[in-house]
Amino acid sequence: MNSDVQIAGDPLAIPHLLPPVPAHPATVAGFVGLARAIAADRDSWAPLVRYDATTRWYHRLRTGPGYEVWLLSWVPGQGSGRHDHGRSSGVLTVLEGELTEHRAEGLRTLSPGAQRVFAPGYVHEVVNDALTPAVSLHIYFPGLTEMPMHSARCAPSAQEAQAAQETVAP
Repeated sequence: MNSDVQIAGDPLAIPHLLPPVPAHPATVAGFVGLARAIAADRDSWAPLVRYDATTRWYHRLRTGPGYEVWLLSWVPGQGSGRHDHGRSSGVLTVLEGELTEHRAEGLRTLSPGAQRVFAPGYVHEVVNDALTPAVSLHIYFPGLTEMPMHSARCAPSAQEAQAAQETVAP
């Protein structure tokens, strides 16, 4: 008895045997994967980046059915203000530099490759507390139609937190 099994022909040439490839992401994991793929393709986004000392720069990189991809740059000191994203969920990915996410629970430093996934109602503030510019990628689904601002600050800036620690008596 021959134990060698051979397949005649190319099974990849028979489309009905392969699972369908989704045209666009349909899950949170799919959008996270899309953000990672775009981040890895530096040649597609890096030439587009601009820095503006007076306001955050942003550029809609692409759209798909029900979602948008935005590229943002942040010079030192620039921030988003405390906000949520209306009815949109999203994925924030840091491409270059470092950003600080301020939430009621405290601060989180986001370095290149860091991702934050959020649902509608997620309130935060993103700030470039570093001394060098930063670039981030944002995917919103559905596409961003509103960004309600909130009046109170989420948490102190990194500099404020450090200054507070330095002024506390031992």
